[in-house]
Amino acid sequence: MKRCAWVGSDQIYVDYHDQEWGVPVHDDRVHFEFLVLEGAQAGLSWITILKRREGYKRVYEGFDPEVVAEFSNTKQQAMLKDAGIIRNKLKVASSVKNAKVFLEIQKEFGSFDDYIWKFVGGSPLVNSFKKMSEVPVSTELSDTVSKDLKKRGMSFVGTTIIYAHLQATGVVNDHEVGCFRYDQVQSEVCAKKHNLSRVIL
Repeated sequence: MKRCAWVGSDQIYVDYHDQEWGVPVHDDRVHFEFLVLEGAQAGLSWITILKRREGYKRVYEGFDPEVVAEFSNTKQQAMLKDAGIIRNKLKVASSVKNAKVFLEIQKEFGSFDDYIWKFVGGSPLVNSFKKMSEVPVSTELSDTVSKDLKKRGMSFVGTTIIYAHLQATGVVNDHEVGCFRYDQVQSEVCAKKHNLSRVIL
């Protein structure tokens, strides 16, 4: 079974790739989770974060942005003593500030999901890369989203981090064309659209 070249043999990566990466997300909590995790990953490997994912879920209380937005300085200091997460003061403070901006976006657009998907007209961008070296670390799309989020007050949302978010949440399908998940993800998206259209009819 052929997978994207970045996966390797580590089971954490295999499971993440096979079950989550590139699958369109429409749950605001999941969007917020990835924003927190991707911000924490800055300067580190993604697997370093995945191995601490449960720790983050516990410390960030299920990634509820309303709860995180209310984290006090005392709470943040306690978080910096918890080995379950990356203990970086700037990243922790940023996640709390980002939660507040996240809530503002929800109020403006109805949901963060509606906000992020509007950049691609509601449908995933499907690329056709044959090898990992062809996959960009950022694009004009991620530049635009990053710039907008920064303007709204978020931090640790540079264009590379945002492109990782778009890939992870399926806004962009960057599975290599030879990967078994490339066609599967597209088929899953089409099936959901078909079922939704039947419900509307």
